[in-house]
Amino acid sequence: MLDEKDRKILEMLRENARASYSEISRAMGISDVAVIKRIRKLEQLGIIKKYTIIIDPKKLGYNSISITGIDTEPEHIFSVLAFLKEREHVKYLALTSGDHSIMTVIWATDGEELARIHDEISRLPGVRRVCPAIILDVIKE
Repeated sequence: MLDEKDRKILEMLRENARASYSEISRAMGISDVAVIKRIRKLEQLGIIKKYTIIIDPKKLGYNSISITGIDTEPEHIFSVLAFLKEREHVKYLALTSGDHSIMTVIWATDGEELARIHDEISRLPGVRRVCPAIILDVIKE
């Protein structure tokens, strides 16, 4: 399905989603038209879902970040997911099959706010346990 050129384009866009077709074509030694066609194909296949940026939460005043696992009673999982989906401080939300039924990434301004958010989640109907892991340092994104 994907060849080495497609993988190279994906890697270049992952490093810089604003890379122009010309930049990519020069780096790869293929025409702009070939790059455009390959990128459109990757988009149509759903391999490229969107173009985005990576934000440094600390530069925006979010100094406490957690990866938080949440265990729920099965009959409450979708209501808990619906609640979390609407919260601005929840930046990532996933239904999982691992140690926790729900995994989130939560941004807070400080430890006190983060504790308040975790407490709010723990009080939701059907939540059995909230298991935060506070991010100390990001080694690789």
